[in-house]
Amino acid sequence: MRLQGALMFLPMVGNFAVDISAYADIFIFMKATAQIFKALSDETRLRIMALLVGGQELCVCDIMAALDLPQSTVSRHLSYLRNTGLVDDRRQGIWMYYRISRERIEHGATLFDLLTAMLSGQEQVVEDQRLLKAHLAAKEQNACS
Repeated sequence: MRLQGALMFLPMVGNFAVDISAYADIFIFMKATAQIFKALSDETRLRIMALLVGGQELCVCDIMAALDLPQSTVSRHLSYLRNTGLVDDRRQGIWMYYRISRERIEHGATLFDLLTAMLSGQEQVVEDQRLLKAHLAAKEQNACS
């Protein structure tokens, strides 16, 4: 190592000083990318993403009805997706609403387009979307009565 400027030590590779911060940026990017793919490696989270990727904002109860899963399971998976940056949430009264977060992830639009292409037409996704549509229709009808 040699002194570079007054404050920083940089390792030498041949006759060149190596800027370690460049490696830190690469490491951080790779770690974030791995977290995204880990989030998408779970079937339940993929089913949730398939419901949201169309651009629709959904309440937790809507997702529960479509997937036929308990609130605790759905909320846990949504929390994982939110922490990864794949979805955004907002509170309205006691209800939590979720939507795809296209802006928070680099290449997010490309990733979501790929998810749409891969998941559309899948038997489970078609069934989940059918159940969601029926739930939303019943919910709207009951809200108006």
